Amino acid sequence: MKSYNRLFVFFICLVSAMGGLLFGYDWVVIGGAKPFYEAFFGIADNPAQQAWAMSSAILGCLLGATTAGMMADRYGRKPLLVISAAIFLLSAYTTGAFSDYTGFIAARFIGGVAIGIASALSPMYIAEVAPAQIRGKLVTLNQMTIVLGILAAQIVNMLIAEPMPEGITTAGIAETWNGQLGWRWMFWAEAFPSALFLIMACFIPESPRWLTLVGRVERAESVFFRIGGKAYAAESIAQVREARENNERAGLRALFSRRYAGVLVLGVIIAVFQQWCGTNVIFNYAQEIFQAAGFPIGDMFFNIVVTGVANVVFTFVAIFTVDRWGRRKLMLFGAVGLGGIYLILGTCYFLHVSGIVMVVCVVAAIACYAMSLGPITWVLLAELFPNKVRAAAMGVCTFALWTGCFTLTYTFPLLNAGLGAYGTFWLYAVICLAGFVYLRRRLPETKGKSLEQLEKELVKDK
Repeated sequence: MKSYNRLFVFFICLVSAMGGLLFGYDWVVIGGAKPFYEAFFGIADNPAQQAWAMSSAILGCLLGATTAGMMADRYGRKPLLVISAAIFLLSAYTTGAFSDYTGFIAARFIGGVAIGIASALSPMYIAEVAPAQIRGKLVTLNQMTIVLGILAAQIVNMLIAEPMPEGITTAGIAETWNGQLGWRWMFWAEAFPSALFLIMACFIPESPRWLTLVGRVERAESVFFRIGGKAYAAESIAQVREARENNERAGLRALFSRRYAGVLVLGVIIAVFQQWCGTNVIFNYAQEIFQAAGFPIGDMFFNIVVTGVANVVFTFVAIFTVDRWGRRKLMLFGAVGLGGIYLILGTCYFLHVSGIVMVVCVVAAIACYAMSLGPITWVLLAELFPNKVRAAAMGVCTFALWTGCFTLTYTFPLLNAGLGAYGTFWLYAVICLAGFVYLRRRLPETKGKSLEQLEKELVKDK
């Protein structure tokens, strides 16, 4: 293995991955605040407004993901990371500050824009600066910060929320400290890591691959040199130049050409499958899931934190296996594993099983997802596409991912009401098994290969 500057590489990747931390926090914090802001805004008995509050940020994600690729190609990766940090900071303050529902929704939408930008840019930046031998591990670091952000939101929500008496009415919740100020502080807590991300993002270098593509070779060589030395810089620049000469066009027009059709379809299906596998509804609708399993509201926050801990622990497993076992094996394991767990979970709901058995099933699903489909999807999306179209491709695939997230989040209450909890999880099981069949046929192994080598293998000749 070639030597490289571990401290420098880890620092710039960790700073970029802070976008993932805020992504995870902003995405999940609303679940804990849900009972309190709904009482405050008077929407506890309005399913349409409840769904809008939960889904508005995801629509912002779609806008952020759509614009991220085009802007990153024009202005570079670093400026977009700085912009996302600033938007996170703005959204964290305004979401908690507004006392009217329209302003609250607008602030959530703005926060979603930041999530969309960060979810596309953070793994892409890491993939472009990381040496091939440890690229999988470092891109998975972004997923680790996402799950840490999720866990942080769950813990902050639990610590901020004051104990609520059993049987309290919605009107009663609105008059408590939780209903007046507690839910605001859940969102305001995000301002502190947002400010840190904004400051630190100013001190990382621009992606050397992007610098090479736009002709700023001296600056690119300087960054590559700091990463791996003189020989590494010369080799990396030569690889990027060769790839550029083989494909002069860039952007969305090139991405949707026949040349990239196969790899683009693969990337979009992987992105949507990560959401449609169903695991993320556990985070967004944990209250409903655990109540359906027989748990009172008083135990909700603790059970949610348990799932967050499992999420973090098994993401560590992914970090230490992604470059050993490979991406393909982990994705296949996740698809078939989740399919089996959902069959069991649906059967438990059908038989009215309650208590600890249900918690074990939910935690097993989170664990399986956290070491496979959750992190490895982002690794693959950052690796599969050529340098010239990577930003545009990440934008398209991230847009597809958040479209999948929106449809999953919005349809869960409808499916739950129409099919029951058991039918809903059996449906997710079918989707997971179908995903297993597709990935087994179409997904190649990408570990240990340079981005330029992958381009030669995955992209069809003109």
